[in-house]
Amino acid sequence: MPTTHAAVRMTANPIVPGIVWGVTYVAARLALELSLSPRLRLLIALAPIVPFVFALVGVVRGIRSMDELHRRVHLEALVLAFPLTLLLIMTLGLLELAIGLSPDDWSYRHILPFLIVFYAFGLWRAWKRYL
Repeated sequence: MPTTHAAVRMTANPIVPGIVWGVTYVAARLALELSLSPRLRLLIALAPIVPFVFALVGVVRGIRSMDELHRRVHLEALVLAFPLTLLLIMTLGLLELAIGLSPDDWSYRHILPFLIVFYAFGLWRAWKRYL
């Protein structure tokens, strides 16, 4: 049976796995605030990995099913977001050495929102260029 374009888009949709990942991540963050055994804490910390992988596979499939313009826009967004993320990590690492940033205010878990903002900014900038 030939695969239609609509069928490819439905199987490539990362929204449901993305929501499952988001809920799992928030639940893990909240659960890790509780006093639990180290083994249980480890399992909770690793729980968001599987839903994230499914969401990532959906994103990759979705981008592969796009036309060349859409692929180029996403590539340009990544080309901007990745170096901005490196700049943020480098700056935070050096500031931590220089002035001792508090892990409660700046740690790995605080970088995720910046990644999303950098990618969204890259998408906006790339689409602005082509529209």
